[in-house]
Amino acid sequence: MRRKSAPIELDFYFLAIKLNFDKDKNFGQTIFDQADAYVYLDQPGDFLQWDIEHQISGYHILIDAGLFRKIAKEYSFTYYGNHEGLFITKEEEKTITDLFRKALKEFDGNENFSKDIVISYASLILSYIQKFYSRQFDTREELYNTTVADFYKNLEAYYDNEQNAQKMPAVSYFSDRANLSSNYFGDLIKHYTGRSPQEHIHQLLIQIAKNKLRTTSLSISEIAFSLGFEYPSYFATFFKKETGITPSVFRNQ
Repeated sequence: MRRKSAPIELDFYFLAIKLNFDKDKNFGQTIFDQADAYVYLDQPGDFLQWDIEHQISGYHILIDAGLFRKIAKEYSFTYYGNHEGLFITKEEEKTITDLFRKALKEFDGNENFSKDIVISYASLILSYIQKFYSRQFDTREELYNTTVADFYKNLEAYYDNEQNAQKMPAVSYFSDRANLSSNYFGDLIKHYTGRSPQEHIHQLLIQIAKNKLRTTSLSISEIAFSLGFEYPSYFATFFKKETGITPSVFRNQ
């Protein structure tokens, strides 16, 4: 492959494993990762750019967007950032490279190769990647326990910040502070807490709303606006969905 390339926009899926990647390049490796292999998926619309000193060994499959989009979108890691790569163990490396080799054997020099079989191998690789990301979360437990603790702290302090007054909390607000993509952050929080960041945000909104309904004379509309709801009717619908009763009934009780 070329040692250097200007940015190229993809119009296909690029599924790859690097077996001797340059560890001086930041793909998101931490002190908790002891690996020589790196797996990733780039998708249509992503830009690739590289400048390497030596050749990289490994495998990749390039798949037409129309053939693979529906499969790829089933996995949240397809929207992880490039700095949130998957660093696999030696045993995991054997599993992944075996699947790449089998896909290559079906495709290579075979005019009558089966697209369905090659795509099935690629889909199976994605399933293993999902499994190995879960393992990576556990491997980085010491690091990510801090991330979870910071999320709770930032969530509780959200409305204490004047800039957030009358503004609904967004997952991206918290993921940006963790320097992680929203999808990676979301999967991480759910992995450690059993609930998604959005569920935690909803819990906070209900907790604050209940407190204001109990202890203040603010109207339901004023409470709705203070929490960032654009319309009081949205707040009432949300509150009933989460608690089973309307804000008015809760206040009267």
